[in-house]
Amino acid sequence: MKFQSNAKKYLLGVIGGGVMAHAIVGGAAKRGVFAPDEVCICEPDEKKRAALEEEGFRTTTEARPLAENCAYLLFAVKPQVFSAVAEELRGAALPVLISIMAGKTKRAVRTALQAETKIARVMPNLPCCVGEGMAGVDVSELSEEKKPFVLGLFSAVGKAVEVPEELLDAVTGISGSGPAYVYLFLRSLVRAGMEQGLSEEQANALALQTVKGGATYAEQSGKSYDELIAAVSSKGGTTVAALSSFEEDGFQQTISRAVAAAVKRAKELSE
Repeated sequence: MKFQSNAKKYLLGVIGGGVMAHAIVGGAAKRGVFAPDEVCICEPDEKKRAALEEEGFRTTTEARPLAENCAYLLFAVKPQVFSAVAEELRGAALPVLISIMAGKTKRAVRTALQAETKIARVMPNLPCCVGEGMAGVDVSELSEEKKPFVLGLFSAVGKAVEVPEELLDAVTGISGSGPAYVYLFLRSLVRAGMEQGLSEEQANALALQTVKGGATYAEQSGKSYDELIAAVSSKGGTTVAALSSFEEDGFQQTISRAVAAAVKRAKELSE
């Protein structure tokens, strides 16, 4: 689906040209959401600008002119850098804003910018970099005409689900921080394999494909998680022995406490 810039010079302006921004615009361009030359990215680092320009994107070092010449403006900077960006943009004629800044509520963004423009807030995650991301998206302020662009932008690098802003902290606890939980499990599984005599290379190959295959089957089978667990388990068998050990160690409670800790910290950062 192609989108129009409505007479603006660029369809999308981006403040920040880091890994996540590059992944999002690169993935969306590959999926035909827009052409690279419809996007301009404000980035102070010369090497990053050069890499983006090689892919056909326009770049700049000035945020304010960019903000006034695009139909949508994506904030992809670290939260601690936002205050300086906001100071430069105060008083500018701002378009629809899209923020992926963790811990920055729409109210906080509006207050810093001293602007009443419409804001979409998004919590994407690291697998966006390989087109397998997950994003919680709050587009409640946007018109029905504007929502498809934001949803399409993040669907181009994975999947996007609409949630109200008050649930974005929960999204952070599950999918925003979630890749690290997966990596921790993988590292632990690899180390456990090595303790049983496998080489690191062997254990890593087994662990990676098991997690990848398990997730793919869970997605495609249509079965509940209880059904999937039962399908691998035989009475008195090896899987049951492992699951019993997990249960004795409070595995489910450990996961619940970890997610709750992440959500609590997300709320603290939003205050």
